[in-house]
Amino acid sequence: MAQHQDKTASLYRMVMPSHICPYGIKSRWLLKRHGYRVEDHWLKTREETDAFKAQHGVKTTPQTFIDGQRIGGHDDLRRYLGLKVRDPDATSYVPVLTVFAIAGLLALAVDWLTGLPFLSLVTVERFIAIAMVLLAMLKLQDAEQFSTMFLNYDLLARRLPPYGQLYPFLELGAGLLMLTQALDWLSIPVALFIGSIGAASVFKAVYLDKRELKCACVGGSSNVPLGFFSLTENLMMMAMALWMLFGPGH
Repeated sequence: MAQHQDKTASLYRMVMPSHICPYGIKSRWLLKRHGYRVEDHWLKTREETDAFKAQHGVKTTPQTFIDGQRIGGHDDLRRYLGLKVRDPDATSYVPVLTVFAIAGLLALAVDWLTGLPFLSLVTVERFIAIAMVLLAMLKLQDAEQFSTMFLNYDLLARRLPPYGQLYPFLELGAGLLMLTQALDWLSIPVALFIGSIGAASVFKAVYLDKRELKCACVGGSSNVPLGFFSLTENLMMMAMALWMLFGPGH
């Protein structure tokens, strides 16, 4: 972290009746958090903002100045303070791990409400079904974008493009039916069908063809790499279907 004896910073940010820059608020909070006394300059009109940009030769606001030196915008300030800056193009498993974590918590919550013991086979069943529902929800936020990304690797969707648009609904329906243990004759073949095709597609694309792709598993705008977790999603569906078909008590 940069060290300064004079802990004063000048911040120029847009504060208009119709718009308050969120990155300006973040920059002010960061500066105060790191012990700076902030001279907070509001750019209250579009004309004032454009004049400030022209004067300093910058394209965006907010802009932070420390010791008379222009530090830059919010990301530049984070770098100056020794903080990480998010790379919008970087791949991450966080979205799919978040889905699995929330699915697990919801499964435990349902166990609590129904009086069943924690971490039983029923908990695992509920976890898989809830994960399917959550993943389908994320895909359905932008079904068109999901189906476009899906075409990059799914074997059936590449031959029959409408399958990519139908897939989230199949996953959602199978997950809900499995969660409620209703219409097993329908949910089991659907889950087995889409899970088998999905697993084969991911395995071929990643492990045979060695392609580096983004997974559409949490929606078409994600940066989740196609690989282990993508394969896991499909294998879970297959395992759930087979367990419901052949497992004891089903």
